Amino acid sequence: MDLPLSIFVVVALQGAAVICAWRAIKGARTPQGAVGWVVFLLAAPYIGVISYLFLGHHRFRGYLVARRSSARTIEGVKKLAIAHAPDAPLSRNAKPFERIAALPVVGGNDMIPLLDGADTFDAIFAAIDAAESYVLVQFFIVHDDQIGRVFQDRLIAAARRGVTVRFMTDAVGSKGLGKAYIDALREAGVQVADPRSRKQAKHRFAINFRNHRKTVIVDGTVGFTGGLNVGDEYMGRDPTFGAWRDTHLKLQGCIVSQLQLVYLEDWHYATSEEIAGSLNWTTMRADANIAGLIVPTGPGDEMETGALFFFSAIAAARDRVWIASPYCVPDTDVLSALKHAALAGKDVRLLVPEVIDHYIPWLAAFAYFDELRAAGVQIWRYDAGFMHQKVVLIDNDLAAIGTSNLDNRSFRLNFEAMAVGFDTGFATRVESFLEQDFKHAFLLDKPLAEQSLRIRIGSPIARLFAPLL
Repeated sequence: MDLPLSIFVVVALQGAAVICAWRAIKGARTPQGAVGWVVFLLAAPYIGVISYLFLGHHRFRGYLVARRSSARTIEGVKKLAIAHAPDAPLSRNAKPFERIAALPVVGGNDMIPLLDGADTFDAIFAAIDAAESYVLVQFFIVHDDQIGRVFQDRLIAAARRGVTVRFMTDAVGSKGLGKAYIDALREAGVQVADPRSRKQAKHRFAINFRNHRKTVIVDGTVGFTGGLNVGDEYMGRDPTFGAWRDTHLKLQGCIVSQLQLVYLEDWHYATSEEIAGSLNWTTMRADANIAGLIVPTGPGDEMETGALFFFSAIAAARDRVWIASPYCVPDTDVLSALKHAALAGKDVRLLVPEVIDHYIPWLAAFAYFDELRAAGVQIWRYDAGFMHQKVVLIDNDLAAIGTSNLDNRSFRLNFEAMAVGFDTGFATRVESFLEQDFKHAFLLDKPLAEQSLRIRIGSPIARLFAPLL
């Protein structure tokens, strides 16, 4: 006797829910996460199964981390480490960062902070205009607006004078980027890795993973990374956000080869194309001679490298931990590390925006502030516009600028990159602009119980979504 279709669907859903629940039990990072998924899946399989398919993944399969798996790449990285070792011993142990990155600290670098949209794009455009061989571009967000079209014109001009230009965006971050923008690039000869064109069925449910990196590399000799995407809001032209405070970084020296290697991995995933042989890997040492490395993190790694980067930085501190991030939704380990540093008497400060861009993570942050403040962490709220920079300063000799936010999404769902410098001069420059930012911020002294009703009620609820934020 045949089962009615409705009964078959119910049985199939319950079976799928059980399978997904078992996968959650085996794969969830914490027991709380496993329990949450199991209860959700078994109690509401109709929406639980669909939610799990899109949001329940903890590892991104199919992404080749050449730094860890390619014998040729590993050998090349070793040769780079030997040829460009720092001239003097580092003032602290860099091994945690090197192991997270699968890259060595190298000397002979210059790391120049760029403190707003005008400085950043002026520097990027100048580098593109001077390109002789190739330009590699990757941004999480690209808008077809005023700065987006200027950026497009620069890339087209480079391609038309014979420079190889490669362009890559994230499918979710740049979902609003129209076909006409991409077609104009392609017609001019720009090679575009459009992630929306991938037909790999095994990744159709992986939309919760994002490539959040922002990279420009010219001729293998100069590179850029940091917080800015390509959009008018990053130039301070959006009336909702007002002045936009962000930090990018211009790189020269051996560290550019590391940034280029990370780009190569992302390009290979997006296109299956191997481009290493067409790139310049011979880099000149910069006069500034800063010791540093690129720390790429993401869900393609076996360990949760994003969280480990922040934990390692905080654990390395002797006197000071200053972190600027647009979001504060830490996991348990990083939260404990911040509290422990403050309890030990270290100067621990978090600089976050008062202005809202994404409401749920902004709201969730208030659920952490009391706990952090009780341990002695200072919460500074930037209110001279929107602050989007991702900066870490440890003591007076370790600083990092890049794309990673202090949130669970950057810890384990996004592909990110931080440029880390082990140098007092670089750290002093970072300290200088952060001190100016603190002058445009106020110290939070009001507990959650004294916040507005929407924050008192909303923040504990928003915190429930912390693993996805």
